[in-house]
Formats: sequence, C-alpha cells, structure tokens
Amino acid sequence: MEVFVQVVESQNFSAAARRLSMTPSAVSKLVARLEARLGARLLVRSTRGIYLTPEGASFEARAKEILESIAVAEREASRTSTPRGKVRVNANVPFGRHCLIPLIPTLLQRYPDIRLDLVLSDQVVNVREEKTDIAIRTGPLKDMSLVSRDLGSSQYVVVASPEYLRRHGVPTEPASLAAHNCLEFGFSRHTRTWPFTDAGGRAAVVPLGNLQVSDGESMRMLALEGVGIARLAHFHVSQDIVAGRLIPLFEQFNPGDVEAVHAVFVGPGLELPARVRVVLDFLYETVKIEP
Repeated sequence: MEVFVQVVESQNFSAAARRLSMTPSAVSKLVARLEARLGARLLVRSTRGIYLTPEGASFEARAKEILESIAVAEREASRTSTPRGKVRVNANVPFGRHCLIPLIPTLLQRYPDIRLDLVLSDQVVNVREEKTDIAIRTGPLKDMSLVSRDLGSSQYVVVASPEYLRRHGVPTEPASLAAHNCLEFGFSRHTRTWPFTDAGGRAAVVPLGNLQVSDGESMRMLALEGVGIARLAHFHVSQDIVAGRLIPLFEQFNPGDVEAVHAVFVGPGLELPARVRVVLDFLYETVKIEP
C-alpha cells in the first residue's frame, strides 16, 4: 500500500523508487503484484504520466486511511517505549558543520537505539516528499503547514581574510565595496543586496564580483583563501574571527539584521513518534548559536 500510494503521489515510478530507497523495477513489480492479487487494474501508464482507474482511486483513498491508522498506532505505542529507529535530519551545510555535527556524539550516546540519517544540503527540500523528520531552516518560514521550533538567531557579518585586505586594501565604508571583489550566492532565493546603515538611515549595496557559489561553506572557504569579501551569518565564521583568519568589516554600519534558525517538522507535535520528539528536544536544549 505504501509503495502504491507513493507512486500515485510521485506520478512517476522512478521518483517513488528514490523516495522509498528502492529500484524502479522493484516498485513496478510490487504494483503489478498488487493488481494481480486484487484482480483489478489500478494504474494506467501513458507517455504523459500515470492515471488512476476508478478502482485505483478507491483503493488509494482506503490505503491512505489504513496507512494513517498504522502511523497513529505506532506513534501511540512509541510514547511509552524507548526511543528507537531512524530519524532523518536535513540541514544546510554551514549549520550542519558548525552547529550540528559537534552535538551528534552526545545525541547518539544519550539515545543509543536511534539511527541518525543526516543530510547536509543548501537546497531546500520538501519535508514530506523526502520523508524528512526534521529540517533545519534559516530565514523566514514560507511553508506554514509545517510546525517549527525556534533554535535561535544569528547576526550577519561582512568579512575578508587578512591576505585579501593586504593585497587590496581595507574598505572603510560600504560605498567602497564597488572597488572590491564581493562573493555572491548563486541560488534564486538569495537576496542580492547587502544592507547597511548610514547617516540617512538604512542603505543597500549590490555586491559585484567574479564568482558565485551555491552554498555558505564554500563561500567561507573562498573568503579564507583571500578570493574576495563575503557576508555570512556570524555563527558560521565566529571561530575564524576569533582566530584572526577573517576580519569583520563595516561593523559601525551593521544594521543588526538577523537570520532566524528553526527546526521544522510535520505536526502536530503531540503526535510525533518518540524517536523524533527526543531529537527535537535535544536540539532545542543544546543548540547554541553565537549572538
């Protein structure tokens, strides 16, 4: 039933196979076996996609009800048992590397029966389609159907390496960025401008440079190599600043804007399996984002 419902929701055997960690041929055989056992055609395949027959539509509705009943029974049972099982956590690369990975040994020591599936990517995943239990999101939350827990926030900071500043000089005001190589993000949801304050209030500068990157950790490494000036969350580069590997710029022009960090999940929270709930509670308790 789960395979059949996933095929219908994915509208594609290959996509369903990826989400179920199966091969497309195995998914196809299971659906064929299901149709043979029921003695009814459930799906019609065409070049344009997959379509439900009337029998398939009726079966899908019943299958969803049954699968949800199973999930509720498992959640109720898990509340009184030792947390165990796989928990898939998705986080962006900077948060994962600098905030999450250092906590994992303690998490697994506290809950030895939990198997953590950690996925680090700066691509925003669909929590439901990717079967993600917890996703760490930074910035404003757009999917209001998800439940969230606040993990803190971090200010932004503009930084450059001592080597870059030695070769190109130290910019003293935001307008002077026009003469410098500024590193940019290449993904569409990124805000192009860098905000600052001046005597007239808030001002915005469009950074210009010869390099775009897809993730914050790559931008941090390029800044450390002296390639250009970067604007990143403070928690991401705090250790580099303390060690002198990166130098903060324009602190007197910093508008104090912050990036909120949330753990999001499919709710409601009272029905979460114990394995997911204890990981959420652990993150809420232990994640410390530098101000």
